[in-house]
Amino acid sequence: MIRAVRYAVDEAVASLWRGRQSGLLSTGTIALALFVLGGFLIVTANLTELGEQWSSAAEMSIYLSDAVTPVERTAIERTLSSAPVVASKEYISKGEALARFRRTFAELSASVDGLGENPLPASYEIRLRAEGDTRRAVEDLAATLRQTAGVSDVRYDRQWLDRLLGAVAFVRGVGLVLGFVLTLAAALTVANVVRLALYARRDEIDIMQLVGAPHAYIRGPFVMEGVMQGGVGALAALAALGIGFLLVRTRYLSPLAASVNLASVRFLSAELCLFLVLGGMLVGCIGGLVAAWRT
Repeated sequence: MIRAVRYAVDEAVASLWRGRQSGLLSTGTIALALFVLGGFLIVTANLTELGEQWSSAAEMSIYLSDAVTPVERTAIERTLSSAPVVASKEYISKGEALARFRRTFAELSASVDGLGENPLPASYEIRLRAEGDTRRAVEDLAATLRQTAGVSDVRYDRQWLDRLLGAVAFVRGVGLVLGFVLTLAAALTVANVVRLALYARRDEIDIMQLVGAPHAYIRGPFVMEGVMQGGVGALAALAALGIGFLLVRTRYLSPLAASVNLASVRFLSAELCLFLVLGGMLVGCIGGLVAAWRT
């Protein structure tokens, strides 16, 4: 068995060198398929992680009308204090809201001053409890507050987070479908390249069959050739993914370090990297088997 594997490896290496141009085509096709799949996995995994982090730190903003009375404010605070999902609350006056706006958007402060009066409403910023399934309770609280006198609007982070997570699930599905299509194309490309190598050695294979050579010695080199192409393509895809990840993280995410925890933006796990390499080898193996099946 070991001798057959060694023979298959030696013959596969020699065949790949002879047909290196066509071999590069199939290897590149596998690398492209796994690069696309790996890219989608990196993006969706990190977006899901960020979505979970933002969900755990979700806040609710309650904007008050300018005509709110002290009695109405007391009723609002009583509602918030009695809600078990509220971890903490902070009252932001109209003056504090304007000061925050000027600090955050200094270039727009002149346009606000030109209005003559403060257009920003007073509000309550609510930090919600993260433990347990509190979504229903938070939605009930938001519905109650919207009907409370003195409240002009209620904004809840979870609403856009749900849309974000839904978009992530859609992108993941698109990536899996696209990865499957490209992987199928890669397997067919490997099969055609291996078949070309098989036809080039048709006379040698006929002689081996006449002398009764085992199938492992006849088909083995072609299957091994596909496995090598798949493995090299997977490693090339991982290398390209790693370089692209570092470039994007350094060039585009570093300026967002104040709002995005860069430590939570990660590359593929070791298990997924191993899965991609083994998957590439499996795709190449299938292509080699298809090409050499009738020899």
